[in-house]
Amino acid sequence: MSYITRNLVAGETLLFETRHHWIVLLGPLLLSLLFDAAGIACLVAFFAARNGGNPQAFPASVPTQVWIPAVVILFGIGTLILGYGIARRNATEMAVTDRRVLIKTGMASRRTLDLMLPKVESIGVEETVWGRMLGYGSVLVHGTGGTPEVFELIGHPQEFRRAVQEQIGTK
Repeated sequence: MSYITRNLVAGETLLFETRHHWIVLLGPLLLSLLFDAAGIACLVAFFAARNGGNPQAFPASVPTQVWIPAVVILFGIGTLILGYGIARRNATEMAVTDRRVLIKTGMASRRTLDLMLPKVESIGVEETVWGRMLGYGSVLVHGTGGTPEVFELIGHPQEFRRAVQEQIGTK
């Protein structure tokens, strides 16, 4: 159960929910693939040397007890990096209800913003060309008397803004 659904007030209706766009996984995915490719290269070299392949590809003086743990460590690091990226993506939640705007960010430490709809002064969206094509952008929320809050790489930012505006218009 997400933070948003756990913190709905009795009678409150969830209208729109979003989180970080999948693009935030691109960096961790590429770094993970780099570590996995290094692990695969070590495995290929190891098996080539054991099966009478090119002996220069794998130093015969290095024992198996060193190479196999190195491969396991490389795959483990790749898996941890990808897992961290997925957890980071899932750590941000944004929602619009019929009463308020809820935003939660952070993994180990948490930062939340609950803004009552009548207190929303403005909400802005910034999208790059790639953001418009792929469906992500930054959302800038201004509350009355408060500082602007910026949330970057959010999926479907225009729909989020539209949901807030529709609710403000009905109040």
